[in-house]
Amino acid sequence: MIRDAVSAMQEQGRLFHPDVSPGVEELVRDVIGQIADKWTMLILEALEEHGTLRFTQVGRIVGGISQKMLTQTLRQMECDGLITRTVHPVIPPHVDYTLTEIGRELTAAFCGVWVWAETYHTQVEAARKAFKAREGR
Repeated sequence: MIRDAVSAMQEQGRLFHPDVSPGVEELVRDVIGQIADKWTMLILEALEEHGTLRFTQVGRIVGGISQKMLTQTLRQMECDGLITRTVHPVIPPHVDYTLTEIGRELTAAFCGVWVWAETYHTQVEAARKAFKAREGR
């Protein structure tokens, strides 16, 4: 039965169960694509752990991200409703970023990835080491 459903979805170019609306499927694909971007995950984590942060604080906590990439990622996250951006009318400009409710929910949903990584880190590293040894790397 599952095999038949998967075959039908593949024929239709669909990833999910036929009862899932194309709009929901498109959103899931978009969110997974964005979350697969390491910067989004790291920014979500920083805001979850530290609460409201200024632009420079986000960059410092995340580390290794260029200002351009930080700006692009924050804008996309704001566009998707994951964060709110508050501009304070002072000189120099003061901009704060805060997780929205759906941003917190998404963070919680992907928390399982962190738990999985903590649980299986040793096994994954051993598998990678064994693979490299077999491949002669």
